[in-house]
Amino acid sequence: MPVDLLMTPIDSLVYAVALLFFIFDPFASLPIFISMTKNMDDKEKMKAANNAIIVAAILFLIFTLIGTNLLALFGVSVDSFRVAGGIVLILMAVEIIFGFNLTKQGGDNVAWVIIATPILTGPGVITTAILLTSSVGIVTTLLAGIISLVITWGLLRNAVYIVRRVGNNVIEIFSKIIGLLIAAMAVEYILKGVADWINANAHVVILPSLHLLGL
Repeated sequence: MPVDLLMTPIDSLVYAVALLFFIFDPFASLPIFISMTKNMDDKEKMKAANNAIIVAAILFLIFTLIGTNLLALFGVSVDSFRVAGGIVLILMAVEIIFGFNLTKQGGDNVAWVIIATPILTGPGVITTAILLTSSVGIVTTLLAGIISLVITWGLLRNAVYIVRRVGNNVIEIFSKIIGLLIAAMAVEYILKGVADWINANAHVVILPSLHLLGL
């Protein structure tokens, strides 16, 4: 993940919060949340919002704390994971922009439906948590995750009011814009991962190949 080495801790935090908020994309989940909770009373809707955020927070915490160790356990480099994560985020952006459904959904539990989609949490959030940890540190990543989840929680709890005030069309347009931003970030992930892998492995792969070719 490209992060300017001259960035201050505050700059890094703002960057991480913005990135995670884009990945969580609560605006895209508002219409889904409303449609799935239309037969619930206010208390049940709040419980559903709470459950969604709790599950998202647990997943985010796990992969922020041990994600890098998991990569090492399976012999996966951060560069390879960055490329794979970029591909996942591109697919996520395609879902958001074009309305495709590339993941399975099932069950009647509203919190699980929201969590199961890549809109609120999923491969995109897992990827971003691990990559942010390697670039801005665990503390900054955790703090950024907390801030993003608190904002997301507030939006879900007030979903009906927000949609009534701004309208579904505005939310849909805003979600498409966020999808484009996610796609652009995904391209940066891939380019950065490929460039860093080449730099790290040039003496092992590229230089011997050039020598064999007589170059």
